[in-house]
This record gives sequence, structure tokens and C-alpha cells, in this order.
Amino acid sequence: MGFADNLKGAVDKGLEYAKDNADKVDGLVDKAGDAIDEKTGNKFSSQVDQAQDAAKKTYHAGE
Repeated sequence: MGFADNLKGAVDKGLEYAKDNADKVDGLVDKAGDAIDEKTGNKFSSQVDQAQDAAKKTYHAGE
């Protein structure tokens, strides 16, 4: 088993956790976006919002 296989396994476990705990992960995604907005003075808030939406779609798929 190589590095890529180990990485894929870790990503799969993370995605599984996110799907099982979507409400908790949503809060973390929102907090991370808020922190980025604060550090950048909201200069990239549109892009941050898009990234947050994309992240949430990955583990809310199929609901």
C-alpha cells in the first residue's frame, strides 16, 4: 500500500465523518471562512463563500 492509497483512505474517513456529523462540520466550515474573511479584511469574501458552499456540497450530497 503506497502513499496515495493511505491518503485516499484518510480522505475517505474524513468524508465519512463529515457525512455522519454534518451539523458539526458545517459550523467548522463557517468558522474557518469567518477567520479567513477576518484575516483578509473581507477582500475575498465572495471566493470564501463559494469555497464554503463547495465544501458543504461534498458531504451533504445525497441528503
